[in-house]
Amino acid sequence: MRIVRIISVLVLIAIVAGCQSNRATTTEAQRINNAFKLFERAQQSMLSGNYRSAVQYLERLDSLYPFGAYSHRAQLNLIFSYYKLNDYASGIAAADRFIRQNPRHKDLEYAYYMKGLINYSSEKGFGKELFSAPLSERDASTARQAFDDFAELVRLFPNSHYAKDARQRMIYLRNRLAEYELHVANYYMRREAYQAAVSRAKYVVDHYPKTPSVPYALKMMEIAYNLLELPDLAENARQVLLLNYPGFKE
Repeated sequence: MRIVRIISVLVLIAIVAGCQSNRATTTEAQRINNAFKLFERAQQSMLSGNYRSAVQYLERLDSLYPFGAYSHRAQLNLIFSYYKLNDYASGIAAADRFIRQNPRHKDLEYAYYMKGLINYSSEKGFGKELFSAPLSERDASTARQAFDDFAELVRLFPNSHYAKDARQRMIYLRNRLAEYELHVANYYMRREAYQAAVSRAKYVVDHYPKTPSVPYALKMMEIAYNLLELPDLAENARQVLLLNYPGFKE
């Protein structure tokens, strides 16, 4: 009789364990299905251009299923959707998070590219409606960050699908940064702070060679050195200008 009881208990345990296993399997299947539905709705929203709706679905998916089958794709789509909504701060934060958490992911280069693109777009669009000052006169910190982002992409993934576009944007950004330094040098010239003007102009020549700002920087150095009563240095700047830009006219 005792043996029968023992067998009955073991059978009951096995049945309970089997039911629990089935419930766990069902729950996991439901989780995957729910995640897929959120991802699919987000995709449909993106395809229709409704990025605000896409962000809502993607944020929910990322919150509820951060380690699921669709988590990485959702995070990348979230970066792009923030970008399309001009929510640059959220886009940068999402890109940084993906880079930090997925250092070996196959789409890591995309996260680097989008980070640079967001900063680039923020730089070009900042203050267009609010400020009348030319772009060259505005703070260049975002341009510098965008340049560094693209430079990091090219360094880590020189053969990336995105590297060519990144290099093209870096040319624009170098010109932009050189123009800003020249603008600051002009400011110092107007304030008669000639040594400071020389330092900024020289920075353009040394750090942004082959940009359109270089001949203007050399000319400024010539003028500033003459005002500082340093004729040898002024003549050296003039000779460099004549040698490299023989047809230059202000």
